[in-house]
Amino acid sequence: MKTKSLYSIVAVVMTTVLLLTACGPAATPTEAPPEPTSPPTKAPTAEPTEPPEPTEPPAEVGPCLIIGALHGGPINDAGYNQAMHESVMAIKDNIPCVEIIEAENVPEEAGATSTMENMIQQGAGMIIATAFNHQYPALELSYKYPDVIFEHAGGWEMGANFANFFGEPPDAWYIMGVAAGLMTETNKLGFVAAFPLGWTLTFANAFHLGAASVNPDVETTVTFTFSWGDSAKEADATNSLINQGADVITMHVDSPTTIISTAESRGVYSIGFQSLHAQEFAPEYWISGTGYTLGGTLTWLASTVVDGTWQPIFLRCSLFDGCMAMAPFGPQVPQEVQDEVLAVSAEVEAGTIVVFAGPIVDQDGNIVVAEGEVLTDDLMSSVDWFVEGIIGSPK
Repeated sequence: MKTKSLYSIVAVVMTTVLLLTACGPAATPTEAPPEPTSPPTKAPTAEPTEPPEPTEPPAEVGPCLIIGALHGGPINDAGYNQAMHESVMAIKDNIPCVEIIEAENVPEEAGATSTMENMIQQGAGMIIATAFNHQYPALELSYKYPDVIFEHAGGWEMGANFANFFGEPPDAWYIMGVAAGLMTETNKLGFVAAFPLGWTLTFANAFHLGAASVNPDVETTVTFTFSWGDSAKEADATNSLINQGADVITMHVDSPTTIISTAESRGVYSIGFQSLHAQEFAPEYWISGTGYTLGGTLTWLASTVVDGTWQPIFLRCSLFDGCMAMAPFGPQVPQEVQDEVLAVSAEVEAGTIVVFAGPIVDQDGNIVVAEGEVLTDDLMSSVDWFVEGIIGSPK
């Protein structure tokens, strides 16, 4: 779904709401007011009247939709959870009659199930589950509660009342790789990742392909922490990469704060991911970064639940659809680097550059994308290889 179509739908919904709220029935012409008369000199007398019969107070208007949203970590993590929280809260900003019940720090599947059950008991007609491992608890509950709409972030399962939404990060990763390839002086880049999942490998591959497109000598070392949020492991991994010569660090974990702060403390450049707030932790050695901005998408999905037109759509939208955004460049990024990165971004948007167009060779010399072919989204989710030039095991 592209920006124009997405936001035109949202605009129609919001305009209708505003018009219904602000406008009453059209005024009818009245006769000219009477000529003014002299004001009375005393208050007029009036016959006492009986007090009116008591009436029932007007019934309070309830919310048009109650949404339950749950997150795997803290909503102030300057990372994934904060980006999802802000995207969910944008629904309330855009559709004021929506009520939101939100829960953070729900990392386990059992906790996710009980949390969603509780939200449904409180009247939630829509559940937005944002953590990776919330998918199957939400899917199971969708069978139990067929009248509740379930949306999951970043998964793949679909059902009659269950769907998936997310951004499309590979293009953004390629563009950030270009920035890293232009800024490195050691030709060594570091990538700290949580798990060797298909999409994570795809992100690392896109990042390296972008860097190699402007710097053929560059190498990218990928290391895994096997946790979405272990700050001690993240700090150790970052220091290890820097000790090996990496002078640009990026990451795919829930919160980038530890990795960025560690790199900043050692005078090493960083590139953020997940939330635009990441740049707050690198005042000097920040290059740029990307973050999810899914408020418009979630507003549209919620509006279709409100008006009864919701359908299960496997929805993916990109940096160029407004579902992601690029952070400002840091103070040490030269203007010529900024210009080249933005030029590449324009080429990617125009389709002149296709990130995973073949031929692409893996680190063992095997052709993984043949010439004339393009790696499709369904294959990106199951990638089990690193491209040539990446150091580290994809297993």
